[in-house]
Amino acid sequence: MNRMAAGILAAFLLAGALSCSSGTGPVAGMLTVSLHTPNAGADGAILLTVTGPQALTSVTAGAGLRAFSEPRSTVTKIALTGPLSDGAIVSIGVADVAKVAQYHAVVQGVAASADFQLRSLAGYTLTVAR
Repeated sequence: MNRMAAGILAAFLLAGALSCSSGTGPVAGMLTVSLHTPNAGADGAILLTVTGPQALTSVTAGAGLRAFSEPRSTVTKIALTGPLSDGAIVSIGVADVAKVAQYHAVVQGVAASADFQLRSLAGYTLTVAR
């Protein structure tokens, strides 16, 4: 009788262990926000908003840029200064990189590097990718 009870207990423990080890949980990591600008090299600052299902865990400026952000939440404003060109401008930390499609970035304003005049937003786009 003890062998049978031990066998049943082992079967329950094995079934429980297998059901918990699916490996499909969230994976934290970094996403990249890239800019397309019609004025590559002539822009000196950008204000953007990133929205997503969870608060960002970090904000890191791209090479040659400096980032300023408000306390991170599901809607985070980020200001970047420095010479802006096409390509990656900021990396954002997220709780689950599999939810990349749920993160969106929108340009709020752009200033010229020479005189800091605000530019028309026509032609500026942002993409969020892994």
